Amino acid sequence: MTSNFLRRFLLPLVALAVLAAACGGGSDDESASEPDPTEVPTAPATEVPEPTEVPAPPATEVPVPTATPEPTAVPEPVRPTIDELISSGKILNIAHAGGDQENPHSTRYAFDQAVANGADILELDVQLTADGVLIIQHDSTVDRTTEATGAVIDQTLSELKALDAGYRFAEGCWSCPDRPDEEYIYRGVRTGDTAPPEGASPDDFTIQTFAEIVEHFPLVAFDIEIKGDFPEALDVAEQLALEIDEFGLTENVVVVSFDDEIVAAFGEMAPDVERSPGTNAMTTWLLAGADLDEGMRIVQVPPFFGAIEVINPAFWARVEATNVTVWMWPNDGSTQENAEFYQEMIDQGVTGIIAGRPSQVPS
Repeated sequence: MTSNFLRRFLLPLVALAVLAAACGGGSDDESASEPDPTEVPTAPATEVPEPTEVPAPPATEVPVPTATPEPTAVPEPVRPTIDELISSGKILNIAHAGGDQENPHSTRYAFDQAVANGADILELDVQLTADGVLIIQHDSTVDRTTEATGAVIDQTLSELKALDAGYRFAEGCWSCPDRPDEEYIYRGVRTGDTAPPEGASPDDFTIQTFAEIVEHFPLVAFDIEIKGDFPEALDVAEQLALEIDEFGLTENVVVVSFDDEIVAAFGEMAPDVERSPGTNAMTTWLLAGADLDEGMRIVQVPPFFGAIEVINPAFWARVEATNVTVWMWPNDGSTQENAEFYQEMIDQGVTGIIAGRPSQVPS
């Protein structure tokens, strides 16, 4: 009875329980749906966005420094050539012995003042000392410019250097023996008895060598007269030719002498140096229509030669016919060494004034 009872009542109940479980039954069972109070709910995962890439600022191009351009080179001034001076078209200021009407004849001080007053060319005379040094000296003796006497050729350079070359200068007179003492404003500067002018020294008032003047004045040309006659002055011409070559002055000088034989001899020694004719060559050129030596293009003349008027209409006709350049040297200091006479000569056609007063040569 018992087994039948189990089969009839209990087995159906078991089957129903299994079926309910299979169908998700037991929804009324509250314990099945209640959450576990000890379980901490997990927050839903939040997706963290990738960091946005910050764009780099555009690169600023740093300009490359521009090299500072080199300044334009200014050419160094150089000594002018005779050809450049002739071709310049300007009136040439040629300081006679440095301007012997304004400052002591042939002194460095005179040449300094002449250049300061615009001289383009320094005119000077050369001869030799007893010991063979080429110096700048007009007379064959020292009598007219210094406190001493005697022939230049008999004295050494050392003896000549000791002399006061400003001793006999007075304003307007390069050799004046009878002026009041106060008019000899440079007397004693050489010996230290008189204070030198501002910027000058006692050595500026002594006899100068040719080399000293060439080195002291690197930016001027020279008009050089060889003193003496043929054949005695041949040694002077030879030494001058040697020093012109030594100092590289071939294109920067004009050489002249009153003696045509000396001019010719010098031309053989230094054929590329500019020369001017002597007295005889000038006379036959002007009066007899003779030709000047080949290459001569500068004539240096006074307004008068004794009583003869040199610069006159016939002279200018000859100049035009032969196409030479005229440089004039005054031979009367009292009437010709002034701006008015210089201008008169310029108006006639003179292109170079060999002036005793360089400060008055019209520019």
